[in-house]
Amino acid sequence: MRDQRRVRPTSALSGLLVAGLALSVLAGPLQAAEISFSPSEILGWSTRDFDGETDYRLVELDGEQVLRAQARGQASAKYLEQEIDLDRTPYLHWCWRVSSIYPGLVETTKGGDDYPARVYVARKTGWLPFQVQSVNYVWSSNQAAGSSWPNAFTDRAQLLALEGKGAPVGQWVAEVRDVREDFGRLFGERPARLNGVALMTDGDNAGGDATAWYARLAFSDSPAPPRCPGQ
Repeated sequence: MRDQRRVRPTSALSGLLVAGLALSVLAGPLQAAEISFSPSEILGWSTRDFDGETDYRLVELDGEQVLRAQARGQASAKYLEQEIDLDRTPYLHWCWRVSSIYPGLVETTKGGDDYPARVYVARKTGWLPFQVQSVNYVWSSNQAAGSSWPNAFTDRAQLLALEGKGAPVGQWVAEVRDVREDFGRLFGERPARLNGVALMTDGDNAGGDATAWYARLAFSDSPAPPRCPGQ
């Protein structure tokens, strides 16, 4: 994703971090043991344009409707501003699939900050727009699965590679993360709440092309992984 100075300011979200979406506090905590987001709901989320717009659309794949994201050198995210109670729903679940990766990118640099798929979670740490921390779960092209590093543009965003070298391109992969534990490991604090969630497929820095599919995005109180489409 490109430098923040190239992003057009649009609203109170103009303080949006380049890699950690600075999401405002809106509604109170949701009172449910599962909060799920259908592909059509995600398609209706707000769009944050960093350099052109990734093409997000609904498609049928493996017998059901999923969200497809295609980047042809573009970068835009789908994001939702909403307070999530991690005491009630600490686990984030989703399924994702990519068509290809970006061989040769150095993802720890500004020029290599492109990922075929990523899911963000963010929390406010103060009232100013830049007072945000985010964990970016990424499908890495070159890092080992399980590795983490600060975003090249800001240390308020930490990246965690869930899939990396040797990951099964062209296949669905199920993920489940204890969000509080990930924040604790990467930032030293285990928050009680989040303030937003987002996803993005991008290729703006290196001018790459990628396609990803997303399904089963949800917060819940269960550590069990989701059943992916076709399974």
